[in-house]
Amino acid sequence: MSIDTTTMRTIHPDKLHRWVSDLFLTAGSSATEARLTADHLVLSNLSGHDSHGVGMVPRYVKAIAAGELVLNQNVEVLTDTGGLMLIDAKRGIGQSVTHQAMSIAIQRAHQSGVCVMGLRNSHHLGRVGHWAEQAVSEGLIAIHFTNAVSQHWVAPYGGAEARFVTNPFTVGIPRPDADGGPIVLDFATSAIAQGKVRVAYNAKKHTPEGALIDHEGFPTTNPGVLFEPVNGRTGALTTMAAHKGYALAMVCELLGAALTGGPVTIPKNQPKAGVWNNMLTIVFDPARFGTQSAFEVATREFVEWVQSAKLAEGFHAILMPGDPERQTRKARAQAVPIDEGTIVEMDAAAATIAAASNGRGPGPLSAQMVQV
Repeated sequence: MSIDTTTMRTIHPDKLHRWVSDLFLTAGSSATEARLTADHLVLSNLSGHDSHGVGMVPRYVKAIAAGELVLNQNVEVLTDTGGLMLIDAKRGIGQSVTHQAMSIAIQRAHQSGVCVMGLRNSHHLGRVGHWAEQAVSEGLIAIHFTNAVSQHWVAPYGGAEARFVTNPFTVGIPRPDADGGPIVLDFATSAIAQGKVRVAYNAKKHTPEGALIDHEGFPTTNPGVLFEPVNGRTGALTTMAAHKGYALAMVCELLGAALTGGPVTIPKNQPKAGVWNNMLTIVFDPARFGTQSAFEVATREFVEWVQSAKLAEGFHAILMPGDPERQTRKARAQAVPIDEGTIVEMDAAAATIAAASNGRGPGPLSAQMVQV
């Protein structure tokens, strides 16, 4: 029986959160770890980043079964020189261990004004913008260089086959809510995130022009080139902004992983089922410069000047980084859409957890979804 993956169904975010939390509780997570994981994944969907949302649950379940993702890990501080810290996540679930590491870095930045924190050996830590928002909520600025270690998805500029992953670059800058909320820049250095290709593949949709090459290196809009090998070869994502995205991806790999002692993206480090992340984070208190009032005024004036530009045809507003996520959270506050293909994968993940726990677990997600 074929599945119409173009069909979308919806679920209230509270129900979705409860389902995800129950699944990880059944898998063995503590109540806190299950809550943090559900918080993060559901908020990613609410923010419009379905690629980093609950659709990752099947991947996490496979990593648990493979023994690559370890639940209930506490991070370990390996190096502490005051303003510089190296933390090992010990292959814990990223939504928990990264929250722990960021909490440590935030506390140190409040104490000393700045903290440079390296985090290594985390399982997939999700939407990096989430961690920038954690710092911004404390009035701090955060800069993140992150690598990812999994199947190679992205071709280097000038290359016709994949060599690394989507290596995101992220910055969070606090602004008063009255001014529209914080500036949060968070993007993959590939043309689009690999997870967005997965979402398009599940929904049987095309990807944007220029984002993919096929197994022979030719441009394509077919997301299947990443998941359906031809003669043992798959296609690849391209880098954003050609050589510029490629150069930034290299920087993220070297600062996020090589510098912190984490695995770089080479074949011998590739996991069987999981996704490893390593991240270099700089967190600092802008108030320590003694320019806070001027900073807020200048930011407000510059944003107003930029947004006063005449709108191009087809545009209704000039948005700031972070605005699309805030708008989507409002639009999805009562109903999160999930495509049928992803629902099927999540039902299978729930069945895997139930089989390993004498039938316990949240049951199929499909039973709680509403047809659009």
